Amino acid sequence: MLNTVACLLIDELEPFEFGLICEVFGVDRTTDGVPPIEFRVCGEEPGVPLRTNVGVALTPVLGLDALVGADLVAVPAFTTRDEYPPAVLQALRDAAAAGATLLSVCTGGYLLGAAGLLDGRNCTTHWRERRTFADRFPLARLDPDVLFVDDGNIITSAGGASGIDACLHLVRREHGSAVATAIARRMVVAPQRDGGQRQYVDIPLPDCQADSLTPLLTWMLKHLDTEHAVADLARRAQLSERTFARRFVAETGTTPHRWLTTQRVLRARQLLEDTAFSIDEIAQHSGFGTAALLRHHFNRTVGVTPNDYRRTFAHRPAAV
Repeated sequence: MLNTVACLLIDELEPFEFGLICEVFGVDRTTDGVPPIEFRVCGEEPGVPLRTNVGVALTPVLGLDALVGADLVAVPAFTTRDEYPPAVLQALRDAAAAGATLLSVCTGGYLLGAAGLLDGRNCTTHWRERRTFADRFPLARLDPDVLFVDDGNIITSAGGASGIDACLHLVRREHGSAVATAIARRMVVAPQRDGGQRQYVDIPLPDCQADSLTPLLTWMLKHLDTEHAVADLARRAQLSERTFARRFVAETGTTPHRWLTTQRVLRARQLLEDTAFSIDEIAQHSGFGTAALLRHHFNRTVGVTPNDYRRTFAHRPAAV
């Protein structure tokens, strides 16, 4: 049970992530059937304002000693840095050793990693931080594709709103679905989202290191809805098949087949967002041919089905 929740703040914190922790755990919702939770906002120096990344300051009223006895210690996101206050890191270690559950939102996981608490543990972070995070904490078992990871007494979440998913998951785990749903209803959010954070990741066009294939790539983008055999592409580029395949990888970083598949997924994403085409029509326009093939490659690349992606990102209602 989560009777006491302590939110740990450090300098240059992200107020949105702090706010979502407050919204889930800090607001009195006993009239909605949510058990009372003692909410503490803590910092290394109580009463000293901490900077945020939006030009305002937040002042924790309690010190690190307020982490003692907390059932949950939550760490919101902040601007990452090379070093963190030793007293804060030790307070996190002490809280974990005393049996507290630790929860981080987005870059808040860096603080857990710096404290050595993610060594050998399953975790996640914002998709844009995945390489830096993995280099910084090589012993952590990072999964960059999910919204959050529950590894027992340590819960880490990806960027921004995925912190809501992690917080509601923890409420569901400790207090049951009815309590989590009551909080979600008041916040006007889904009690539980499907899919991972791959659906929110930009899929960039591989950079070309030379310009010799640029006209061909431009032509291929305009004709994604037709079949492209390597032999035909090589002939259009006026190269032998072997030379074409070698140069394509050198200039794009991938094979013609993979490049085409990625661009077709990108086209399908755009059509799902901006049109009311059916899934069969999108499969045709994006070059996959069949809805089954579209679903296979889309789910493999983006992490959710085309219909689920459309429900989340469509700019207009989809055709029934």
